[in-house]
Amino acid sequence: MTNHVYTLDEEELKSRIARFDDLQQMSTFKELEWVGQDVMDFMFARKLMPVILDDDKNLFGTTSPIIAAAGTTMFISTMPPGQGPCLHSHNSTFETFIVLEGSIEYYVGDPIEHQVTLNKWDTFSCPPGVYRAFKNVGDKDAVQLTVITGLEKGHNDNSVAPSVEQDMKNRFGDEVVDAFRSKVNFDQT
Repeated sequence: MTNHVYTLDEEELKSRIARFDDLQQMSTFKELEWVGQDVMDFMFARKLMPVILDDDKNLFGTTSPIIAAAGTTMFISTMPPGQGPCLHSHNSTFETFIVLEGSIEYYVGDPIEHQVTLNKWDTFSCPPGVYRAFKNVGDKDAVQLTVITGLEKGHNDNSVAPSVEQDMKNRFGDEVVDAFRSKVNFDQT
């Protein structure tokens, strides 16, 4: 059996490279900027910069230097002390976190049953269908590389725990919850 092996042309090679200095905040922040920084900090890491995105529209926006890599999404996140996203799950994909700088505490379950703190170069690979949240527990910005694998084309993989919808509604109102309904699934009890 012979494998089909080829060499990328220059244009294709350029489309497969992401330069860190050129990374931008995910486009979802611009789409929903009217909700305010408090809401965005509730849902996402403070700064979330896609490196690879699927060619479908997804929670992380539509802008990335690399598009389409066999159902893989990858981004770099920065979180100031005490900040991190709410309890959520990815229902058909693995989400793997690698701490690049700082200390990040991960919370697993709803209700939370496990807490674990990871430090620089530590890795946590969370399987599908598990609620997780995390926050920077250090005194400086934390930086994390996140890789999501196994995304099926056209599938909205993200959902938030039932407790998150009520918390979001209490803190930010129905209009904000409704704005996120097109981005994530709100799981029911």
